[in-house]
Amino acid sequence: MVSFRLTEEQDALRELTADFVRNEVIPQAEHHDRTGEFPVEVARKAFEVGLVNITIPEEYGGGGLGHLDESIITEELCYGCAGMAISMTVNNLAATPVVIGGSEELKREYLGQLTSEYRTASYCLSEPDAGSDVANLQTTAVRKGDSYVINGTKAWVSGGKYASWYTLFAYTDREKGHDGVSAFVVPADTPGIEVGKKEDMMGQRASHTVFITFNDVEVPAKNLIGAEGQGFRIAMKTFDRTRPPIGAAAVGIARRAYDLALRYSQERKTFGVPIARHQAVQFMLADMATEIEAGRLLTWKAAWLADQGERNTTVCSMAKYFSGDAAMRITTDAVQIFGGYGYSREYPVEKLMRDAKVMQIYEGTNQIQRMIVARGLLAR
Repeated sequence: MVSFRLTEEQDALRELTADFVRNEVIPQAEHHDRTGEFPVEVARKAFEVGLVNITIPEEYGGGGLGHLDESIITEELCYGCAGMAISMTVNNLAATPVVIGGSEELKREYLGQLTSEYRTASYCLSEPDAGSDVANLQTTAVRKGDSYVINGTKAWVSGGKYASWYTLFAYTDREKGHDGVSAFVVPADTPGIEVGKKEDMMGQRASHTVFITFNDVEVPAKNLIGAEGQGFRIAMKTFDRTRPPIGAAAVGIARRAYDLALRYSQERKTFGVPIARHQAVQFMLADMATEIEAGRLLTWKAAWLADQGERNTTVCSMAKYFSGDAAMRITTDAVQIFGGYGYSREYPVEKLMRDAKVMQIYEGTNQIQRMIVARGLLAR
């Protein structure tokens, strides 16, 4: 029988995260948005209470939780601040390829690093001229004895300056196209790595996004994740597990904007009554609440399928693009309900609107997600 009720453990996990957000995240959100500082101390506290590395298996020191659990946590964290949330959950994206295809030695060494003490790792796939088009990667990894020599530049690396290691994708054989892409674990202290300046981003500014250049960076062959040529498949399997939390992040942003708009609409008066009494505003609030519910249900289904070991690619893309588009609409409407105050940085809804925009862009643009959905439908 289908049930929409969370378990007692999941309810407790959600409440734990909500308390953390109220006490640690929301009070610091404006500061980190304004300065763009990576929230090291808040992330360290999240690590200490068990909100970091939750999907890393228990045998490597992680939480051993599922992707539905991860989505529940992510929604709550992004309710507080999406930029800070990305900084606290960045390990999930970097670690997942190692979980999927890494050798036992890689898992124990590098996953163990993340779980033994507070550390972060970053994911290096996108490049200046290659985002959703993975086949256009320019970074190469050339075999040299018992090592690979890596050359190239990676773009939009969240938390890259603070990472202990990177999960990096590069061509080992360009002539094979997708089948020539391989994945590697690259320690951040390897000679030849140059971390660029922090990018001055529109939103989610606390994620501390950078470009990273790899100049003749030599890594041991044992740091290959899986076999040569498996990198593209590993990246796609990774997205099947990490896109549901992106949908959840969008839902969290949207929910915060809705809550603020609902409260304000009952306080602000025009023509002698609260603006919530006007049908035009009521319709906006109704659409907000409906899209939040729909986005969450799509996200939970995608995450649940991943936890069951079932193919979820199409539903993942549905959840990602629906929730991302909904978050953009909902935060825009929240600014509209606040009127002139909504356009001021003294009120939080303008930040939520800025934070929402990238939900339509990263981990595959929403246009790419629609293409994936269409391919899934036609393949049936």
